[in-house]
Amino acid sequence: MTGRESREQKLKQIWVAAIAAVSGGAAVKNALAADESFTPDLIIAVGKAADGMCTGALEKFPPGKALVVTKYDHASPALRANPAVDVIESGHPIPDQNSLNAGLALLTRVQAMPPDSRVLLLVSGGASALAEALPEGMTLSDLRAMTDEMIATGKTIGQINARRKQASLIKDGKLVAAFSGAEIRVYAISDVEGDGIETIGSGLGDCHRAVATASSKIIASNRIAREQAAGKAAELGLTVRLNEETLYGDVFELAPVVAERLRDAPPGVYIWGGEPTVVLPENPGRGGRNQSLALALAEHVAGRDDITILVAGTDGTDGPTSAAGGLVDGRTWSDPEAARAALTKADAGSYLKRHDSLFVTGPTNTNVMDLAIAIIDG
Repeated sequence: MTGRESREQKLKQIWVAAIAAVSGGAAVKNALAADESFTPDLIIAVGKAADGMCTGALEKFPPGKALVVTKYDHASPALRANPAVDVIESGHPIPDQNSLNAGLALLTRVQAMPPDSRVLLLVSGGASALAEALPEGMTLSDLRAMTDEMIATGKTIGQINARRKQASLIKDGKLVAAFSGAEIRVYAISDVEGDGIETIGSGLGDCHRAVATASSKIIASNRIAREQAAGKAAELGLTVRLNEETLYGDVFELAPVVAERLRDAPPGVYIWGGEPTVVLPENPGRGGRNQSLALALAEHVAGRDDITILVAGTDGTDGPTSAAGGLVDGRTWSDPEAARAALTKADAGSYLKRHDSLFVTGPTNTNVMDLAIAIIDG
């Protein structure tokens, strides 16, 4: 096995360990085991990790009734086959008609719960686009145009969610406020900086407006994923030199900062977490922020035979693609003219695919922002 192949293999092992630590099913089961006894009359799961989170809850509460809202192709056959579970798949990152159907279903189910009922609300990243209920006078076209504009101009998730809250009947704690039963508990997987429940899913699980007894708890985060990544690296005999959540800002500003940290660094593993942004041109190509950052970093390590870098979204998708990100090394930037053109056109995914540098995982049943992991050999 070459050094490059060994680094790739270790990076994938580190990645798998990090994702396993924050998977929806495991996170929910751990939280239920640690919490005071609570038997819900209805389980609601919304987000890209909704399938795993709901499955984890149903293992403790069979045959509980549940409503699951998730991204297309993210619901498992087992969950679909469960007669007690209603599944709605909808659009992400741009909402569609099913997103409005899902928002109406959430609001209707919550409002219909009797006074003595209990609800377990499971929220994960992607919930903002996957479910929405709009105020009178606002259309799906209006919502899509607003979302398109915010994504294209590189707005942060906090800025995007602030706008979404204003144009929603279920965000900013309004869904929780619509519940007038006995108790509602919210478990959330954080995909935002600072792990604020008021920001995750645009505040879909925020309890500050609650009428009933309500509580919220963060059960998985980028920090937990990074800690597990570091633990796995150590288990593989590697020295962890850096582990921090600083992967914020425009990808083209981040790339030289990350590269400078790696340029003369000693051998070992370097881990970053966060969620960078990218400003899209008109008619962008294929590839999200992680593929763009991976390719931008490839320029800085071109020609080196001792370093490999993995940049990927923990949910398994990067922008409007089926890839999670990119896995690059000193050979990736072999066609500088084409690579620069791809970055300019937001088409990093096409370039990475041609150079066998895409990182594809499929849905991961979690979403705790992004990870960048580098291995430097001795």
